[in-house]
Amino acid sequence: MASHPRPISPHLQIYKPQLTSATSILHRVAGVGLAVGTLVLVYWLVAAAIGNEAFDTAEGIVGSIIGRILLFLWSLAFFYHLLNGIRHLAWDAGWGYELPTAYRSGYAVIVATILLTVLAWVFGYMARGAF
Repeated sequence: MASHPRPISPHLQIYKPQLTSATSILHRVAGVGLAVGTLVLVYWLVAAAIGNEAFDTAEGIVGSIIGRILLFLWSLAFFYHLLNGIRHLAWDAGWGYELPTAYRSGYAVIVATILLTVLAWVFGYMARGAF
């Protein structure tokens, strides 16, 4: 069989970063973050089932400043993954492929992610009586 020269795909450093590629990469990162955060949630639930001492230790970890930052990032990843997943479902249905629409929906996902995350934390602190 004769060997035909095949085109070689350009390296990622050649491509100019675009919103659509950034949102795709962030969607994957958010999925990994959700998986890791779910392991922390399982640890917290198991500690609650074991007893008071284990639960107090878990609460100390999750309630620390680092734990709250990680919880904030987990909720940010949750809302981003949810909203961008809905965007992908629209694409699967054939809607929103036009470049201006793809950019508008990408920016909408980012803005809505920030708003929903902040609202969830504000309502969470209000429920605790912290505000």
